Amino acid sequence: MIWTLAVIPVVLLVLGFPIFLVLLSAVTASLVLYMNMPMAVLQQTLFASVNAYTLLSLPFFIFAGELMDRGGIASRLVNLVQASMGRVPGKLPLTTIGTGAIFGAITGVGAASVATVGKVTYPALRKANYGEEFSAGLLVSVGAVGVILPPSIPMIIYGASAEQSIPRLYAAGIGPGLLILALLSIYAIWAGRKVQAEAEAFNFGRFVGALKSGIWALGVPVLILGGIYGGVFSPTEAAAVACLYAMVVTVLVMKELDWQGVLEAARNSVVFTAQILIIVACAGVFSWIITVNQVPASIVGWMQGLNMAPWMLLLVINVLLLLVGCVLDPLSAILLLTPLLLPLIMAIGVDPIHFGMIVTVNLAIGLFTPPMGINLFVLQSLFGTKLSVAFRGALPFLAIYLVALGLVTFVPEISQFGVSLFMGAR
Repeated sequence: MIWTLAVIPVVLLVLGFPIFLVLLSAVTASLVLYMNMPMAVLQQTLFASVNAYTLLSLPFFIFAGELMDRGGIASRLVNLVQASMGRVPGKLPLTTIGTGAIFGAITGVGAASVATVGKVTYPALRKANYGEEFSAGLLVSVGAVGVILPPSIPMIIYGASAEQSIPRLYAAGIGPGLLILALLSIYAIWAGRKVQAEAEAFNFGRFVGALKSGIWALGVPVLILGGIYGGVFSPTEAAAVACLYAMVVTVLVMKELDWQGVLEAARNSVVFTAQILIIVACAGVFSWIITVNQVPASIVGWMQGLNMAPWMLLLVINVLLLLVGCVLDPLSAILLLTPLLLPLIMAIGVDPIHFGMIVTVNLAIGLFTPPMGINLFVLQSLFGTKLSVAFRGALPFLAIYLVALGLVTFVPEISQFGVSLFMGAR
């Protein structure tokens, strides 16, 4: 049976089958060939996998992000971030980083940040004589920060798969997210020294005007995180409140969206949610069948038999996650690998919340790494940038992410910083 569960997914992935069919085919083959169980067990487990309160926040966050994406938020955020800085080296790259981080935190989806923020900042970067490679690399790498900063959709999926607290995962993401933003900003300032100052000095009047226009966009992460850690509502309730807030802001306050646009956003959110949940359901069945057959326990025993030091094992797991992140989207990778790796890392004393940050940063890197880096394809579709050019430009930023990954992996205090700050000791 082990060979069936291992070989069938690999073969089907190579052939290009969707991930939910890959997982479901392996499970069905195992049930039919090896296990004396009725097929009703498969149906019941599929339903049970998505019958989780944790997942209830998922469609709400997706809908809120879709509304903000369509509601003209990006240009207001760009103006606000730009107006908050004076004549500093790398002002435009810093604006891209700040705006991308805020918008990514609002939507929780990296590709949305690249598409929406990129429409405003990429032409401005090119006009200011920043090279095509640098501009492309900056944009695709900044888009990946959105899955690390809370509220993050991959964190919700990891929390459901690993049965971990979503608020703790959100808090743990603050440290790694700020670390990556700091490293990106340092590089942006260094790169900006080579380009003539492209903006006027700080103007308080312009800043106040931009703040009035963009303050509503900042309300989403403040409302969500402030409400959760202030004890006002749960993550699921926060997601519902975020939807209501986004609807009021985009339709009634900014008037950038009509009710037909809200309906289209709802329709897209339903489709996206369904795509995620069918993967969650099939991954839940796959996780159940490998657990029943003691596959994770066998892997733990095998790895312990190798007598590897914990740091070596973490290094091996990082390499595995990086490779998988290059060929699978983050949600599929989380659902596929969490049941296998979680018992292993717990056996060496790694906290599951900390491991969630390791997984998230690894898979964020995959968003702008060939062959399946979705951010690269989004950039290409928007501006016609060659994939080779975009990836060459992303290499310095890839190095930054790898440095951050090493620090997050081997300095757990970075992840624990936000948890201790907002939630106290466990």
